Amino acid sequence: MTSSPSGTASEGARGDLFSPQCPTRRLLDRIGTKWTSMAIKVLAEASPDEVRFAELRRRMPGVSQKMLSATLQSLTRDGLVGRRVEPTVPPRVHYRLTPLGLSLEGPLAAVRAWAEEHMAEIDRANRLSEEPNGTSP
Repeated sequence: MTSSPSGTASEGARGDLFSPQCPTRRLLDRIGTKWTSMAIKVLAEASPDEVRFAELRRRMPGVSQKMLSATLQSLTRDGLVGRRVEPTVPPRVHYRLTPLGLSLEGPLAAVRAWAEEHMAEIDRANRLSEEPNGTSP
């Protein structure tokens, strides 16, 4: 992997997940969360239209305002989400997926589908490992 003097990956360079210095690890930490997956899904379903912050929060049960805000800031910083603010009182904030963000929906949808398909097996394995005579996988 090639890096610039600032330590960021050069454009077009591929990362090496197994290198401790690889920025791919930090990116996977950001895009691998349940809140990121949910936000990308909601925005992809609305694409190419925008979704207001309050609507995103309504469609993502359990997310706090603080967590949603942090998730959207990260996605915006990474160029996956576009943000538009209407200068009203209070301001209306709208979000939409960028083309890069839309390209992430397919891989995340595959991970969500895998999780939904295999959740019962995972739960069963967890229950077995918690039993006194259970074996660790």
